[in-house]
Amino acid sequence: MLDKIAKHFDFQQRALDTRAQRAEVIASNIANADTPYYKAVDLDFKAAMQAAAGNGQKTLALVTTSPQHINGGGLPGFDDKTALLYRSQVQPSLDGNTVDMDIERAQFTDNAMKYQASLTFLNRRIANLSEAIKGGQ
Repeated sequence: MLDKIAKHFDFQQRALDTRAQRAEVIASNIANADTPYYKAVDLDFKAAMQAAAGNGQKTLALVTTSPQHINGGGLPGFDDKTALLYRSQVQPSLDGNTVDMDIERAQFTDNAMKYQASLTFLNRRIANLSEAIKGGQ
């Protein structure tokens, strides 16, 4: 019984971690909105969750183009082959930047709402389990 509860909470933890990572990716896009030739990326939530569910040891590694680059060590729970995707360019920019602030703000808000919904769901689940353990007094 406890292993089923642990697996359920483990899945919820991975979902929250994935949502938090997506928030960081979108925030990075927003921070680089004025950087010439910056290509906006997003995290494929479904692929990241499938990778995280399949093997918790996967990481999202930094791409290095020079031997002098610092190894970032990667971010836990993600596979760099399936997690990050480039966003399609909606409106061409003269400097080659593909960040569309309206899309980034909408995606950030959507992700934040889903993160909060996951937390609310998890809190209710914990409260229900606690109530069941106490015996519904």
